[in-house]
Amino acid sequence: MAIQMIIWMSAFLCLVQVFSVPMPCQLQGQLVRSTHNLLRDMGGHFPMECLQDNVFMEFPATAFATSGGPQLSSSGAKAIYETLKNIDTLFGTDELPTMWDQQKLEYFQNIVYRQIEESKCMMSSVDTSDYPIRAQGLKTYFGNIAAVLKEKKFSYCAWEVVRKELLYTLEFILKHNSDSLLWSNRT
Repeated sequence: MAIQMIIWMSAFLCLVQVFSVPMPCQLQGQLVRSTHNLLRDMGGHFPMECLQDNVFMEFPATAFATSGGPQLSSSGAKAIYETLKNIDTLFGTDELPTMWDQQKLEYFQNIVYRQIEESKCMMSSVDTSDYPIRAQGLKTYFGNIAAVLKEKKFSYCAWEVVRKELLYTLEFILKHNSDSLLWSNRT
């Protein structure tokens, strides 16, 4: 009986050791791409009837700038994380457009939330030397986006402006910061 208990305990400890491999603290590229694609596909092209509501918002490209090599600094990776948190905040309202594909909208919100939850570990590994500059650019940008929504009373066209801006943001991250994302079986 004691030998069986020792064998079972040894097998259990072996399995725990094998399956306790730490996950890297990195945003998943496939999820960022899925977020972009769902946002793109949930509403189609920018509507002609919304052209008069389309406003220019200066994109904070410096918030995602790399310093030297292709790898994004930890504060740059945190800028991507903060971008996802801001997106989650924008979509946390009950006044979302009903004209969008509701299933894709729900998937989009779930994937954004999942990325935030799975990447919280990035918060402790931040190189703070240049993060305040990045954070200020993001705060201004997302403040402007939120102001458009409020000013236009969360109208369908205001949401289309938000969608256009967020698509550009996610495209920029995928194009310019792809090497800082974790990709599984990248082809």
